[in-house]
Amino acid sequence: MHDKPDTPPAPDIAEHGAGDRTSDRRLYIQLLAWTECNDPAFATESLQQFDLTCALYEDLNDPFGMALAIAAEDPEQLIGEARRLLRGEPFVRFVPKPRYTMLGRTYAIGYEPDLDETLVDRPRRTLLNADWPWAVWYPLRRKGKYARLDPDKRKHILAEHGRIGHAFGSADLAHDIRLACHGMMSDDHDFVVGLVGAELTPLSKVVETMRQTQQTSRYIETMGPFFVGKKIWQSDSA
Repeated sequence: MHDKPDTPPAPDIAEHGAGDRTSDRRLYIQLLAWTECNDPAFATESLQQFDLTCALYEDLNDPFGMALAIAAEDPEQLIGEARRLLRGEPFVRFVPKPRYTMLGRTYAIGYEPDLDETLVDRPRRTLLNADWPWAVWYPLRRKGKYARLDPDKRKHILAEHGRIGHAFGSADLAHDIRLACHGMMSDDHDFVVGLVGAELTPLSKVVETMRQTQQTSRYIETMGPFFVGKKIWQSDSA
């Protein structure tokens, strides 16, 4: 009689913070873009009829373009209530721009003392901050060799990025929303980044400065497309 093989342990899909902190909460954010949007006011009126956490942008690079960023802890809301909104007037008449569709989930790196703040509260506040109307959203994919680096080497590379982000954030010039999107977009991207702030120039400067880091210059396979917009409406930040 042959022994049955051992049952492998269940995969750990929780987010891990400092110490033994874990959480199964996370925020999903989806960006959808359209053109031939001739009446933005009609879109905002429609949004006010739905209980969604979202921000509506006008597309800087398309005079008839708009994009909507929707945030939800439960991805079912993106299929349910959000879909009911998007299948109604006026969104049903807009022309989708699927190359700008982005979807990701918040994640923890492992040192965060407050996982609820990291995974849900801060990204929601960042998205809905009325003082930060400008936004740049883009996906990126790392080269495969990055995953095979020594953990200490990866930590050093990420720290370089973190210092730049902290400097811009502390000066209230740019603030980021970082999302993992493995297996959730039509292209093989790893992350979605949202940069928001009071003015557009600092957001461009963040991207420019990041180009000089090891991660971007050596280990990024692709970045973009970039959606650049200014917020014209948002749901209640509360």
